[in-house]
Parts: sequence; structure tokens; C-alpha cells
Amino acid sequence: MDSVTATVATRRRVCPYPQDEVNTVRASRMQATRLRTAIAAGVIAALTIGAAGCAESDRDSGGDGGKAATGGTFIFAGAGDPKNFDPIFNDDGESFRPIRQMYETLITHKPGTAELTGGLAESWSNDPTGKIWTFKLRPGVKFHDGTALDAAAVCANFDRWSTMKGEAAQSQMIYYTDVFGGFAGSPDAVYDNCRAPDTGTAVVTMKKYKGAFPGAFTLTAFSIASPTAMKTYGADTVTQNGDSFSYSAFANEHPTGTGAFTYGGWNKATGEITLNRNPDYWGAKAKVDKTILKIIEDENTRKQELRAGTVQAIDFPAPADRKALAGEGYNVLDRPAFNILYLGINQKNNPKLKDLRVRQAIAYALNRAQLVQTKGPGGSVVADQFLPSTVAGYAPDVQKYAYDVAKAKALLAEAGATGLTLNFYYPTEVSRPYMPNPQEIFTVLANDLQAAGIKVNGVPRPWNGGFKDDVQQFGKQDLHILGWTGDYNDPGNFVGTFFGRGKVEFGDQAMGEMFTAIGQADATVDQAAKQSAFQQVNRDLAAKWLPAVPIWHAPPALVTTRNVQGLVPSPLTAEEFDTVSLTK
Repeated sequence: MDSVTATVATRRRVCPYPQDEVNTVRASRMQATRLRTAIAAGVIAALTIGAAGCAESDRDSGGDGGKAATGGTFIFAGAGDPKNFDPIFNDDGESFRPIRQMYETLITHKPGTAELTGGLAESWSNDPTGKIWTFKLRPGVKFHDGTALDAAAVCANFDRWSTMKGEAAQSQMIYYTDVFGGFAGSPDAVYDNCRAPDTGTAVVTMKKYKGAFPGAFTLTAFSIASPTAMKTYGADTVTQNGDSFSYSAFANEHPTGTGAFTYGGWNKATGEITLNRNPDYWGAKAKVDKTILKIIEDENTRKQELRAGTVQAIDFPAPADRKALAGEGYNVLDRPAFNILYLGINQKNNPKLKDLRVRQAIAYALNRAQLVQTKGPGGSVVADQFLPSTVAGYAPDVQKYAYDVAKAKALLAEAGATGLTLNFYYPTEVSRPYMPNPQEIFTVLANDLQAAGIKVNGVPRPWNGGFKDDVQQFGKQDLHILGWTGDYNDPGNFVGTFFGRGKVEFGDQAMGEMFTAIGQADATVDQAAKQSAFQQVNRDLAAKWLPAVPIWHAPPALVTTRNVQGLVPSPLTAEEFDTVSLTK
């Protein structure tokens, strides 16, 4: 295998929609040259989802024709509270939204695409084994506290993650365990070491080949933080009290990265997170003076505040509101459906759920096509597997579960599960890209299950500090709705994240055959063989294992007022706000 090297250049993206003039911004940021070996072949496939987010409006686009101005305050309505601001302890989009403005990763994505480009590393390369990754760092970069970004700082971050102590802290590092397998000393650990042969070069060595790289280096959870600030503010301190977790002063009050914005405080009384322009940023400075993330959990209230002019952008508008808002002259920015909503099945609490026939009955009981038509955003499609069709490894011939109540009842009777009662958890106080209204989705699915003879106990729980911990840490549920927006274009980022190891969420620690098959597929270097292996994994997920039921792929949208320019919608829902400007 030849060495893979990525370097950077400038680029301009062209889109047929007028609003995509915004995509000329950030051109001073880097561009990866074409990756030349099989390890990167899956990354190039990301171009198929790269034409993201052109505006939809019944009026002419691009604002009021006013001149874009520097300065002012951009107010974005978020859909839920962040958990904290330490990247490694987070795994949800509402936490990553502010984190992404303050921190950066070694590798990132070209604006509006899932294509890799340089971030804090100007270039990167791998050895023929795919296990040794060398990063040439961008010179002159400083963290917000003045600490220099050098190879030692990069290695301090990798070593911190690997050697994290304490069950409470480790339990919150979901992305780390998904990608790196385990911590130092674990037989499952992928990470070996990081060394700094000089101040501008960091060399990261893995114990084994992992198909997630280089894409996984873009994950916001793996943002590089100031070693000085982490030490000063006790970043590794995580405590658990019952079902709740508490985090350090670094995570809550002193997040310190290299990004275009610095932390300005979180007023929890008003629900506003303030981010200030970083005057010492290494690249093009943010165009606005401040960005305020205003947390508005209710979708209808977000829409009302947009119309009132108290916020300038909202995320996840209700599907029925998109056309109306476009007709009123707001810019509706669509993203491709690079996501999945699923009904999770926890096999631990109710022994009946260990029976494949019961899980299949649940799948047959769901009228997913009707759900897509009545509750899905425009362009939503029924999912028959856990990754979009644009991702290598998608298998068009998986077993399908068409709506069939009679078959569901028959399977339940055959399995001795007639009269089954299940606790169905769903989140409140949040909207997600794949789940715009959890309450409505729960109601439809619960009604379908009850029509098949399954009694449903609905359990609503707040998103952070409730639902996510109950489902992913404590496994209290029998059923739950949750989903995923892809981080990079690789099948392991979808099915490997969900089902590549035993997880409390599914209670499937005994499904060793599934874990092994996914691990072997992910470790396959030859890309054609890897694609074939993941296709078989997807067939078996549908026919043999069925740890969850895929529901839909749904394209989420952003909506802005007409004076907002430069907001580039991301297929990964990974927007950065340094390019935003406000017309006068």
C-alpha cells in the first residue's frame, strides 16, 4: 500500500442555487488534494453528499441586496442545552454546536461537504500499514489562553483520552470507545502512542489498522484543547451522583481551544451562550463580533422568535413550516439526509426481546411509510438499514419489513409473547436532525405497536440529564427512539458506532457474532472487500440480529432571516459561524 498524503489549497465551491454564493466563504481555509490509496477511497465517496444546502425561497435569494457587514451579533436558536463544553465528554449535536465554534480538529471538512481537508494539521500521511499517522501542524496557532499549538499539545490530548481514569469519566467518552475500542491497558485498545519528533510534527501510532481513519480525526469529540487550561481547571474531574454526572471547571466555565470564537459565558437563566470573536485567530477572523446561541427547546417558539426578529436563524423547523417560511421570504437551507432514525430494542430487561421473532414482530408492526408521509420532513424516505444509500456498504437486498400487523401478531404468538408490555422511552425538550418532534413520532409508533397487541408504557425524559443517561448509561428502557447524523462517509461510522461492541443501549453484549463481523469488516484494508463485508453485515443486521429497527432518513433544514449571509449548511449538521455576516 502506498503512503497517503493530504495537502491543502484554496477552493471555491459552485452550486446551481443563488443562495450558494455563501459557499465561496472560508476559501482561505485548506483543501485536501485527492487521496491516493485504498484507505482513502471511502472518503472520496463523500463527494456524493457534498452538494449540500442550497436555499429555498419564493423571493430572490441572498438577503435584501444590502451590503454584507462585519460586526454585530448573530443569534442562533438552538434546540437543546449542551451537556458541557469539553469535547471528549460529548456525543450530541446540541453540545457540539458551541464546541465546534471554540475548538478545532486536526482534519476537518470542506465547507458544505463531507470531503476531508486540513484543519490544525496542514497535511497528514499514513504508513503502508495504515497504523502510523503523521500530522504536519499549522505554524503560529495559539490556544485562547496563549498556549502554543504544537506537537506536544496534540500528544497531550491523545494521551489524556487514552489514560483517562475513573468509570464515570470513561462512561461519558462514547466517541472514544466507539473509535479507539478501549483505554490504555485494554486488549481492545486501538491507540498505542503519540510522539513529537519536532514541534511541528505529531506522529500517532495505532496498535492495529482501523477503517475509521482518517475520517475519525475530524470528529468534534477529538478536538484539540489547551493542555495548560485542562491542567489548571481539572479537566479530567467527572463525578457521578446517582443518575447524574458533574463536570470540571474546564468543561463548564473555561473551555479553551483554538477556534474562531472564544467562550463568553452561559446565562442559564436566559438560556443564552455567548461566543466572542477571537481577535488572535490564526485564519480569517469571524465576521460578526459575537454569536449568541439561544436555547429554545420548543420548535413552535423558535419559529415565533424568528418571525419576531429576536433570533436570526433556527434549526430543525417543523416539516409543515418549511414551505410557509420560504414563502414569507426566509431562507430555507436544506441539508442532505445523511442520517438515520431508529427504534432501539434493549434485550436486557425483558427476556422476550431476546427472541428474534419478537423483534421482527415489532418491525412488522410499524407503518413506517405512513410515518414518513405524515411526520417526516420533505424528502424523507423509509430506511431499510442503518446507513444511507450513499455510503459504501449499503446493501440493496437486505430483508425488508413491510407493514403487516397480521404477521406481527402471528410472530408474537409463535414466540409466546402475546400480551407483551414494553417501556418505551422518548426524549423531550429537544429536536434532532433525524427526529424533529419526538413526541409525535413516539405517539405514531406506540399506536402501531398497540394495534399489534403490544402494550406500551410511554416514558418521556428530558434529553440531557435524563433520556440519554437512562438509555445509554443505565439501560432502563425496553424501546427507545434515537438516531444519528453521520460524521464522515464510512459504514463503520454508522453500523460500527451502533453495533460494533456491546452497548447498554441495546443490551446486546451477548451478540458476539455481530461484534466480530463488524470488527472484521472495519479492519479490512482492501476497499472492495470492505464494501462487500459491510454489505453482508447489513444483510445480517436485518435478517439475523435485528438489534433495532431503522425508521427513516430525513433531510434537516436551517432557516435564516434575509439579512444573514455566509451560513454554509453542512450535510453533517456541522455548521461553523465564523463565515456569517449580517447585511445592513
